[in-house]
Amino acid sequence: MTVLHIPDADERGDLGSFVGRVVRLDQAATVRLVVSGATVTAWATTPFEVLATRSVHGTLDAGDVTTPAAVLLTALTVDRSEEIDPGLGGLWPGSLPPSDGWKPVDDVPAPELDALTERGLTVARENAGPMGPPASLLDQTVLTVTDASGGAAAVKVPLRCLFALSGMGFLGAGPEDDTVRVSATGSWMRLDARYGAVVRRRLTALPLLAL
Repeated sequence: MTVLHIPDADERGDLGSFVGRVVRLDQAATVRLVVSGATVTAWATTPFEVLATRSVHGTLDAGDVTTPAAVLLTALTVDRSEEIDPGLGGLWPGSLPPSDGWKPVDDVPAPELDALTERGLTVARENAGPMGPPASLLDQTVLTVTDASGGAAAVKVPLRCLFALSGMGFLGAGPEDDTVRVSATGSWMRLDARYGAVVRRRLTALPLLAL
């Protein structure tokens, strides 16, 4: 049996809340747990073709495990112990973003992203079809973030990233001066909010999780 050990009850609760939001967005979502030192990072698929991620302090004896999000949620919310079996059997659709090489671009006020998301939701409802909003709408750039120091290239943030942030509850009801940090590598972008982060490839000509 694989053992996930998270000694702090608050962090177990945080991870349970994270996985709960993943499941609410997509019952068939998968979560990949990866150990780095004393930290376990959870990566989750979302219906927006954007990855969501959250880290907690803990250990995982297998080092790297992929599991159905619903199975992990049950283990976290029913067992409620320091050591749980996260489950096995999920299929991860590709590679993960790199662990290093990230350059900060800028911090964006969270209320600004909230407002952009609300406007995007209005347009999405007006243009939704049987399968939801068209991909062309989700891929529209709603925000371009530039590095004033010139240390990183401008990052174009598509609407789908804001929908993922909002859908995962990462913007939350924090203070008015809350910010979201935008960082990037050559081919990935990352938005870190108070309660978690979302990550997506910057190269839209490639599939999200291509190797």
